[in-house]
Amino acid sequence: MTTISFDTHEFVKKLQSVGFTQEQAEVFASEHRRIIEDSLVTKDHLDMRLRELEYRLIIKMGAMIMAAVISIVALVKFL
Repeated sequence: MTTISFDTHEFVKKLQSVGFTQEQAEVFASEHRRIIEDSLVTKDHLDMRLRELEYRLIIKMGAMIMAAVISIVALVKFL
């Protein structure tokens, strides 16, 4: 598992060095961290989404095979 860390303390220090107040820098760093965390996709989440996609594909393939079998049976009956 890959861990991504965001050093908010270091980020706050950098923001303060370019003119942000302590309060502004802390709020900005906090929101920046929240946005990063909300945007990341975990391996578990990706695995779950891939399983969902696999199940949907299996269902669609099954429906297509069933439609083909029904079509062939109907053609054989009428011929």
